Amino acid sequence: MSAATGRRVMRAALAAACVAALAGCGSTPHRPTAKAAAPASAAMACDALAARFAFPQTRLLSAERIAAGQLTLPGIAQPMPEHCVVKGVMHERTSPVDGKRYAIGFEMRLPIAWNGRFFYQANGGLDGFQTPAYGDILGGGPATNGLQQGFAVISSDAGHAFDRTSPIGGATFGLDPQARLDYGYNAVAQLTPMAKTLIRTYYGKTPDVSYLVGTSNGGRHGFVTASRLPQEYDGILVSTPGWRLPRAAVAQVWGAQQFAGISKPNASTGRPDLTTALTPADLAVFARSVLARCDALDGLADGIVSDVQGCQAAFRIERDVPTCSAATGAGTCLSDAQKAVLGKVLAGPKDRAGAAVYAGLPADPGIAGRDWGAWKFVNSVGPRDAIAIAFVFSTPPASPAVVTGQGNTLIDYALSFNLDRDLPTIFATSGPYTESAMSFMTPPDPAMRAFVARGGKLLAFHGTADPVFSALDTVAWLDAFRQVHVSAADQHARLYLVPGMNHSRGGPATDQVNMLDALVKWVEQGQAPEAVVAQARGPGSAVPNPEVPATWSPTRTRLLCPYPQVPRYRGGDAESAASFRCTP
Repeated sequence: MSAATGRRVMRAALAAACVAALAGCGSTPHRPTAKAAAPASAAMACDALAARFAFPQTRLLSAERIAAGQLTLPGIAQPMPEHCVVKGVMHERTSPVDGKRYAIGFEMRLPIAWNGRFFYQANGGLDGFQTPAYGDILGGGPATNGLQQGFAVISSDAGHAFDRTSPIGGATFGLDPQARLDYGYNAVAQLTPMAKTLIRTYYGKTPDVSYLVGTSNGGRHGFVTASRLPQEYDGILVSTPGWRLPRAAVAQVWGAQQFAGISKPNASTGRPDLTTALTPADLAVFARSVLARCDALDGLADGIVSDVQGCQAAFRIERDVPTCSAATGAGTCLSDAQKAVLGKVLAGPKDRAGAAVYAGLPADPGIAGRDWGAWKFVNSVGPRDAIAIAFVFSTPPASPAVVTGQGNTLIDYALSFNLDRDLPTIFATSGPYTESAMSFMTPPDPAMRAFVARGGKLLAFHGTADPVFSALDTVAWLDAFRQVHVSAADQHARLYLVPGMNHSRGGPATDQVNMLDALVKWVEQGQAPEAVVAQARGPGSAVPNPEVPATWSPTRTRLLCPYPQVPRYRGGDAESAASFRCTP
């Protein structure tokens, strides 16, 4: 069986599994959204807010007025408006398990001139940091944000602080059962009503419309929130949604093991140096091979593979990637071993019964992007995936000794992870760990039945060269969502694939896109989004993307089409989105 055929079989099996997971949800009648946001102004001075606000188990630490024009952000031309920045904590406690202090830390930015809308800025990664609540609208180099547009914005640390004193750093919170749940879903559940009460205190009314926006783990929060808190949010915008994050982390560690087999040893540690498995020059060979086979499938050879599904059917790594011989040089071919390993990683991990553990990855020229190698060769065995599996997703969590004792390191843990033996730990419960990772990290109802019944809208976009959370996994989710909700599905959820984009942004892609405006129009005006224009960030851009090819216009635009439509060239300026149209 070819790699491409294997991927098609895998996608079919994955879609079937998703349908099975959603089958109990049933189709839900569409209820039109009737929402309108009415602007308002602050009803009190910022420094009076702390004395006037009260909410159970919540303590405000500060409230500070920021004058108009006082704050500017990179890439955003206009300065931030006058606003009140509030910091506080919820549910302060001492853990009975590890003896450490925990709380759900948050920041809110409340513009004096408010547009009547609430913006939950969902956290990313392993969290543990309070990112400023500016209201990131996602994509690469956004030219505006929620705060500038008048939203009241909240961000949080998801219930724990990054522990710089611990050898397991960002994952130390995984030893505490409640901190796991806060990270998975409970922080959003606790912060949402508190934030709406704070908004009512400051403006004299609650928000008219509420949105949650996030990427990566924040995208996962969007899926989880639509399932667990269907009454709280009217619109959800996600990119790169890691909605099955524990499985994706396992796939990352499994992939590292495949690359380790063709890696050279690190001179100082003797352990495999994964960066030697496939160098940037090697990945460029693969990228050129994908372009040669798939670039023109959309009608124009332009360095972008827009017909993602067509490429998966057309491309075969065994046939299309040149194979090295003794007479060839580096940067022109891959060895048989490299091709075999890369093909296996793209197909995705399977258990001993042959069932897919997680989705495979599309063949895409963006695999040559810098972010792809960083996630596959560094993060997978270090500060992200391996450490998350060991201490947050495994039940019970691993002992810190697995990375601190007898010279052990995270790469030792990652390379010794046994798929058949250790995969069950992400489904397990034990003692005080009463919920498994696959329970607290994933949406209990992936069909989002109650969210749909309420009239909720979800917009998602995903880079086809994302090395961590597979775009094919998001495609399979939407396919299954449609089988449950049938004709009503497109009234509640739409997905846009971004060719070449890596994890959340970057890669050889038109990755700058404002889908927040499209979501607001959909929720509040009933204007369902169709094609959306995305732009490259070449030289001269406010926040340049160094991976925009020199052969592109630095401001190249392209259509992003609602899946499964594909943007196809219809003639005209090859650098303009106007020369394309979305077709089935």
